[in-house]
Amino acid sequence: MNVSVEISMYPLADEFIPAIQGFIDDLNAHNGIKVITNTMSTQVFGDYAEVMRIVSLCMQKAHETTPKAPFVMKVLNGDLSPQVD
Repeated sequence: MNVSVEISMYPLADEFIPAIQGFIDDLNAHNGIKVITNTMSTQVFGDYAEVMRIVSLCMQKAHETTPKAPFVMKVLNGDLSPQVD
């Protein structure tokens, strides 16, 4: 089953951009998922188990480097990624 996940990270730090960029870079380092980023959130698409495994790993790493960093996620079964013709 495929999944679409929308994630927003809100580091509670003065220098928040490096933490957010690090999280996005970590997601993009993984093959097998599609990552799309905009100004408000990051969307991740792919196989349910693989997406959740990768998101969990990347969130854990983010929490280790930025201890106070809440995440907000929306998860939908199905792939809503933009299709390229």
